This record gives sequence, C-alpha cells and structure tokens, in this order.
Amino acid sequence: MDGIEVPKYFLCPISLQIMKDPVTATTGITYDRESIEQWLLTCKNTSCPVTQQPLPPESDLTPNHTLRRLIQSWCTENASLGVDRIPTPKPSLDKSHFFKLIKQLQQPGFNIKALQELDFLAAKNERNRKFMVETGVPKALLSFIVNCFEEISVQGLAEALRVLVFIRIPLAEAKIFLQEYNDQIIKSLIWVLGCEFKPQVMVKSHAVLALKTMIQAASSGLLERLEPPFFEMITGVLKQTTTVSQQGMNAALHALLIACPWGRNRLMMVESGAVSALIELELGSPEKRTTELILGILFHLCCCADGRAEFLSHKGGLAVVTKRIMKVSPTADDRAVFILSLISKFVAANSVLEEMVEVGTVTKLCMMLQVDSTAPYLKEKAMGILRSHTDEWRKFPCIDKTFHKVY
Repeated sequence: MDGIEVPKYFLCPISLQIMKDPVTATTGITYDRESIEQWLLTCKNTSCPVTQQPLPPESDLTPNHTLRRLIQSWCTENASLGVDRIPTPKPSLDKSHFFKLIKQLQQPGFNIKALQELDFLAAKNERNRKFMVETGVPKALLSFIVNCFEEISVQGLAEALRVLVFIRIPLAEAKIFLQEYNDQIIKSLIWVLGCEFKPQVMVKSHAVLALKTMIQAASSGLLERLEPPFFEMITGVLKQTTTVSQQGMNAALHALLIACPWGRNRLMMVESGAVSALIELELGSPEKRTTELILGILFHLCCCADGRAEFLSHKGGLAVVTKRIMKVSPTADDRAVFILSLISKFVAANSVLEEMVEVGTVTKLCMMLQVDSTAPYLKEKAMGILRSHTDEWRKFPCIDKTFHKVY
C-alpha cells in the first residue's frame, strides 16, 4: 500500500488505520469498533477522543454500514495495488451468547466445546472478557474445576484455567464462591498442581494464579483452616522453578505471604521445607518483586523458633539476606533488617554472631547507618542489632575499625 493515498475519513481517529468495522459514537464521530471499545473499557475518565465530550463506557455504538461499504468498495478497486479487501464484520456478540455457553458448560456432551469457544473469545478482545465477567463465567469455570477435582478428570482443565487468567477473577465474585463452596476450590487447585499436563508450565502457572486470587479473597477463618497439602504443594512449586512461569512463581509466593500471619500456617510452612526452598530461590538472584516476596515470607517464618532454626541451618541464609540489603529496594531492606533483628535477638549463639561477621552482616549494618537514604527507623533497628552484640563483635579487628567509624 506504499504510495496509495487513503481517504482520511476511512481512517480510525484512534488507531489511524483503515477501519474494518466503523461505528459511530453518540458524539457523532466514527471509529473502528475494536479501537473505541478498547478505549471505553480501559480509560477511567472516558470521553470522546476527538470532541472530548463525555462518552460513558456503556455508550451506544451504531454500525456505520454506509462507510463500511465505501471502504470495502475502495479496497476492491485498489486490490491490484496490494490493498486487502475488508471482510464484512460478524455481528457483535451480546451477553445472551455467554449465558448460552455457561449452560453448555454444565452439560457433559457440550462442555469441552463451550470451553474451547470461551477460550477463543476471551483471547479475542476486552469486550468479550467484560461480558464474561458480567454474565458469571468466572463462577461457572470455578465450578467446572471443582467438578473435575471431584470426578478426578483433567479434561478441559487447561482451557478453563486459561480463560480464568484471561478474564481475571473479580475478588468480590471469588469471595461469594468461597462462601458457597467453602475451601473446595482451594483443594481443587492444589490437586491441579499435582497433576501432569502438556504443556506443564502454562497449566500450572494458571492454576497458581487462580489460587492466589482465591487466597486473597479468603476469610480469616478459611485461612486458619488451611491444611498441610496446601503448603507442601506450594513449596513444591518453589523447589521446581521450571514447572511454572515467573508470574506463576510470584503468585505462589504471594499466596504464602497472605497465609503467614497465622502461627499454625507458619509451622506448616516450616515443616514443608519452605525456608530452605525460599533461600535456594533467592540464591538464584530473582527479580526485584520476587525478592521482596521471599524476604517478606522469611521474616514471618523467622518469627517462630522452628523457622529461625531452619533459616540458620541453611548455609546461605544469613549470607543472601545480608547481600540483598541496599541492593534491591526499601521494601527488601525493611524485611532483611527485621530478619536479622530476629536472629540477633533470639539466636545469639557465638557461632551465629561469628557467621554474621564472616558473611558481612555487621559491615552492611554499619554501612546503612552512614547512608543518608536509609530510613530513620531502619537506622534505629540496625543500631539496635549492633549495640546488642558490640562486645562480641569488637573482638574481630576488622569489625572494631568499622565500629570506630560509626560510633
């Protein structure tokens, strides 16, 4: 199409491309349907891009058939010059179509076909995903997953989980589902993590993402009733990093972090081997957000004696936490210093204090005191750690010189 002059009124004001499905907004301006629908769905303060007049998200969009036929005729006339003909757009789907698919999802002979169509439509555009949420597709898919768990069938699970990730389960709907089904969906998703799939990474990543949303929506009562298999399976995900994507890994960590405030959960995490798995994961130098989540969980686990014991039994625990200070983010600094504070307060054995010298913990804490950007409360926390064991650490010549600079 190089060198061909396209009539300006054939171009969408948003995409600046030839319109395939021109529709006219209430402001009188014509846009390509996909572009204006995306605009209305994603912009918080919606207004007409051309006139700046208010344009509600539910605004009527009238098909401009005359303009579409003109565009198609022009494309046909210029076909010899490399212009592709614009096909006549199919009628837009309405909510009734998704209600129909939900009914089919509940029928054994039609559910797989319905899932495949939902998968296709969810990937197509934001408008379809919006209609799916409004018609209750997330709840229908969660029910389908629970049924798969109860019948021990994996058929259709990959499609169901992929659609859930596409449309993002609304927290309000997740809460309602949990009230109706109690913890069955959590047990179902944990079961999915133990199944074998092709492709493995994609399905398990989607399962963890859905699980994170359900844990976010769970009541405190439900979180207090989590069982060992939950923590064992999530810890297994942390240990086998090749089985999930980076997004899935962060979702698994987020789910653990949400469950951390309850002492019973922390003990089950420790028993499942979570401390070692977290340290090993951090030793791989993950991305910033992953490090923040890991250190957040480790802080909670170090609040109990068993967690501290597991942390210190790993040769890389103190070293990796020390290394992350002043290297990642203020959030990571906060969690790392508080972990060291717990260790310093409750496990001040000579061997531990010596290790803190060897891995550079004492030096790093002294450095924090000398950096202006360090938050005042963290400086105070670091100073508290240093003061609590000054006599022991002064026995090391290199540390004694460092103390002289600080005090």
